[in-house]
Amino acid sequence: MDSLIKSLKAFAKQDFPIKKVSKYIYEKNIPLTSIKKYSFFNKNKYTRNMIYKDENFEILLICWNNNQMAPIHGHEGEKCWFKVLNGELNIKNYEMKSREPLKLEEVETVLAPPGYVDGPADIHSIINNSGKLVETLHIYAKPYDSCETYDLETGLIKRLKMKYYSVNGKVC
Repeated sequence: MDSLIKSLKAFAKQDFPIKKVSKYIYEKNIPLTSIKKYSFFNKNKYTRNMIYKDENFEILLICWNNNQMAPIHGHEGEKCWFKVLNGELNIKNYEMKSREPLKLEEVETVLAPPGYVDGPADIHSIINNSGKLVETLHIYAKPYDSCETYDLETGLIKRLKMKYYSVNGKVC
């Protein structure tokens, strides 16, 4: 993790150049042993496990049990990436057609196997329907603690306050 953090600090000084950061994350080997202390699963929800955070970026390990999902949500222009470390996820990307009334168009569905890098993301949903446990490493340039979620059934846009399940390897 130390080399990842050091590299991300250097990228922060360059305002996280998208192509360089994407290439770096794709090529960076993240041994599963290096994330073990941050790996916490919960049978009721996916877990957001904070590995590192400063004013410029944060690194999370998100742990997904089978059939757990992140609802349709936006990243509001933030530069962010995630890498599938093991297992595979299904990602649906959307384009905003209208806020009132809420209209999103699904533009792409992606099967994300180990090594897949996504980002920067705009509006998407994520589900683990692989039948296996999945771990993903997330990097958010300019950490934030809430995001908009989009409910296509009700047509509502809500602000979701996000919480960590663990911080620095300790459950909150």
